[in-house]
Amino acid sequence: MQGHSAGAAETASTPVLDISGTRATVRLNRPRHLNRLQPDDLDALLKLFDRIEADPEIRVLVLTGTGRAFSAGYDLGSIAERAANAQEQTAGSAFEVVVNRLEGLAIPTICRINGGVYGGSTDLALACDFRIGVDTCEMFMPAARLGLHYYKSGIKRYVSRLGVDNAKKLFLTAQKIGAAEMLRIGYLTAMVPAEAFDEEVDRLAAILAGNAPVAMRGMKRAINEFAHGSLDEEAADRRHHDSMRSPEIKEGIEAFSEKRPPKF
Repeated sequence: MQGHSAGAAETASTPVLDISGTRATVRLNRPRHLNRLQPDDLDALLKLFDRIEADPEIRVLVLTGTGRAFSAGYDLGSIAERAANAQEQTAGSAFEVVVNRLEGLAIPTICRINGGVYGGSTDLALACDFRIGVDTCEMFMPAARLGLHYYKSGIKRYVSRLGVDNAKKLFLTAQKIGAAEMLRIGYLTAMVPAEAFDEEVDRLAAILAGNAPVAMRGMKRAINEFAHGSLDEEAADRRHHDSMRSPEIKEGIEAFSEKRPPKF
């Protein structure tokens, strides 16, 4: 399965997919507008997530942006239009669906935060399992300035990942914070200078792509369910017991004893 080369994209478009070996990269691609997300982008992301998840060769997803920002979030004009539409009950519903779909993706995900991350895109990045940021990145959540009560799953994600106090600071003050503070509060998994940025992303992607995919999928699900207070205990127990008889554990133990990398 071949994707388009993300690096070759020169004009604005819906998100671009690139597949290289076991790694898929999805790049937001409206650089002149700081990768502000349009309704078409949301539809495209859902289709890309389905395509990636359906390909057993893909073991890790990297989400990033073209140009100097990761993303300026969801287009405010689209939010206003939805809010004015009497038939639209929730202004952020389409965006929320995309973020929740990303969080639940079966494979591990890395957000490569190449620059500013603003508004709803802060939640899009937070839905990834790991966030590696260049040391010049920054973020802010302007909902309180805009008069927008954020959707509940996004608030829950902030609270479960960053804690109550940090969620309050980011949502209620709507103040911008820099990379060092993003790292301190746990928003970033790692903060690296530009010259080491891609090397750090590649290193983590290679680690994740080399681990046991079935075991990781199950543990990711359990961790997310714990974070949301909705653990399916029977399913988690079943996955644990199944893993004890799986081809993965056989290969993993053999590789460990033979002091070689496992081949899953």
